[in-house]
Amino acid sequence: MNGPQKANDLLGQIPKSKGLPPVHLWNPEFCGDIDMRIARDGTWYYLGTPIGRKPMVKLFSTIIRRDGDDYFLITPVEKVGIKVDDAPFIAVTLEVEDEGEAQRLRFTTNVDEQAEAGAEHPLRVVIDPLTEEPAPYVHVRTNLEALIHRNVFYQLVELAVAREIDGQRWLGVWSGGEFFRIGLEP
Repeated sequence: MNGPQKANDLLGQIPKSKGLPPVHLWNPEFCGDIDMRIARDGTWYYLGTPIGRKPMVKLFSTIIRRDGDDYFLITPVEKVGIKVDDAPFIAVTLEVEDEGEAQRLRFTTNVDEQAEAGAEHPLRVVIDPLTEEPAPYVHVRTNLEALIHRNVFYQLVELAVAREIDGQRWLGVWSGGEFFRIGLEP
């Protein structure tokens, strides 16, 4: 079966329903890898070419699942491997409600999915050991995160407050009653 036909077959297998398909319940046989990749900037590629139709990207994004370190597109009858360079989503906007410990931070991804940071959607920041550059993430749904876009991370830094934790001064943000560390206070 040729490549474009394979992608169309996958799209045709997605059950029509409101909300996200229950990919966590589906366990079809693994059918191999397809030439699909999600770049670090959130661009989806198929056969080396960017997928330019956002509705198609959004539809594919509803059937992505991560098992361990591997990513798959899952339908009730098929499971195919795809490559994800970093995270499958990018948090591209931030809405802030209230302030202080009552603050709520709502992120919207490049596929229009929303996640409000809190216990169910924690924030984390990974520091590159070589460059010391931060890579911030927000949990979106089961085993899937969004890399927080640099501009959005700058907004978080502007909202940061200092707090002492285990004898160290941390900068972090409040959301959903949780304090999320984003870096040590200089």
